[in-house]
Amino acid sequence: MNLKEKAVKGVFWSALQKWGEQAISFTVFLVLARLLGPHVFGLVATASVFLAFVQVFLDQGFAEAVVQRGELEPEHLNTAFWVGLGTSTLLTIIGIACADVAANALQQPQLAPIIRWLSLSFVLRGLNSVQAAILRRKFDFKSLAVRSLIGTVVGGVTGVTMALSGYGVWSLVGQQLSNLLVGVPLLWWISGWRPGFQVSRKHFKDLFNFGINVVAFDLLNFFNKRSDNLLVALYLGPLQLGYYNVAYRLLEIMIQLLTNITNQVAVPAFAKLQHEPERVKNAFYKATQLTSLISFPAFLSVAVLSPELVRLLFGEKWLPSIPVMQVLSIMGVLQSIFFFNSTVLLAMGKPNWRLWINCLNAITNFAAFALVVKWGILAVASAFTIRGYLFSPIPILAIQKLIRIKLKDYASQFVAPLTGSLVMVAVLFGIRNVFSGSVNLYSLMVIYILAGAIAYIATLQLIAPKLVRSTLDLVLLALPKSKLKKT
Repeated sequence: MNLKEKAVKGVFWSALQKWGEQAISFTVFLVLARLLGPHVFGLVATASVFLAFVQVFLDQGFAEAVVQRGELEPEHLNTAFWVGLGTSTLLTIIGIACADVAANALQQPQLAPIIRWLSLSFVLRGLNSVQAAILRRKFDFKSLAVRSLIGTVVGGVTGVTMALSGYGVWSLVGQQLSNLLVGVPLLWWISGWRPGFQVSRKHFKDLFNFGINVVAFDLLNFFNKRSDNLLVALYLGPLQLGYYNVAYRLLEIMIQLLTNITNQVAVPAFAKLQHEPERVKNAFYKATQLTSLISFPAFLSVAVLSPELVRLLFGEKWLPSIPVMQVLSIMGVLQSIFFFNSTVLLAMGKPNWRLWINCLNAITNFAAFALVVKWGILAVASAFTIRGYLFSPIPILAIQKLIRIKLKDYASQFVAPLTGSLVMVAVLFGIRNVFSGSVNLYSLMVIYILAGAIAYIATLQLIAPKLVRSTLDLVLLALPKSKLKKT
């Protein structure tokens, strides 16, 4: 099987994993949002700020180093596992010991027991890190999908059962821990790899030289993507963070579904092509265009339909999330097309470039959030989006220098998806003007989805028929051959 077929099949199984996992987790999320309310979600989101900071140091970037490294010896894997397990155990102890300090710093003393229990997630992740990296390196996304889906189902059932039994905030804690707990034996069984005790300083250095840049990037990424949660929690409290977090959670779920699918496969695929810049460039064009075909209409649809979606999915008590969701959806468009920039930098062995770009993003994001947080969660979301677009040329220039992309060719990848999405948006606004108030919300959403999809696909077929055919060819390539023979 050639690299292209491996990559496409990897996307298929990654999509199955992400779509299945997110479909289940989002369904659970909707149920829990209706049962628990904004304040409970805000409490767990506040605790997650502390936990996300500690988690940055979990495996020192060794998992990414395992995926990216060209020549891999058994000692690399053993070293990565034992160092990661030792670090994760230490971080669990630190998390439990520092729970009161963190809760007081976040001005929410009731968070201390939540932080203690969620700190157990560190050691559970440490047990899985190398096994998952090995499967990613081998493009075995089918196995990862099985593990992820089973863990998500178990976590979801646990969370909903606890919520119905009146456990409140502990329903969210139980959901997270049970998901990770069931995943440990599953991943060990699926991967088949067992750690030995051949750990060496030389192999540690090999992994550390790459991984330290990943850790630094993840640390900056914490401030880049979590500083808004931190400042909202400190200045506006758990209730407002609950509203903000639900809107941001929808953005994260969509990113997982629409971009991380391809990204999981892109890192090992780009890494195998790292000595062939021309092939990397072509793969980069294809990956970004394929993602934009799905993400552009998805994010713009949410921007338009947020009022209906929030009422239908979450209920009236979540209405303050609507404007935040609309603004963040506009940011989602940018994130979807820029997602592979850092992937290329990482796969081409330039994690330090990615580090400096993220450093700039982290500093400017934090400054923007701190400046506007006193005006509320909508101001924070707006600052995030405006800053993102203002600084968008910088990563493009880095990619241009590394793999010699032509800006005209790069921009042309998005013309058809953007045109089709704008036509779809016009159709959605037209439907709202015609049917709003005369049709119940459920029927109206069905009309939106059908009319929007028809408008988008018809526009693509009209202006870019070759793109439609090539996309269908990739879908067929991803299907198992036995299925193709039956058709």
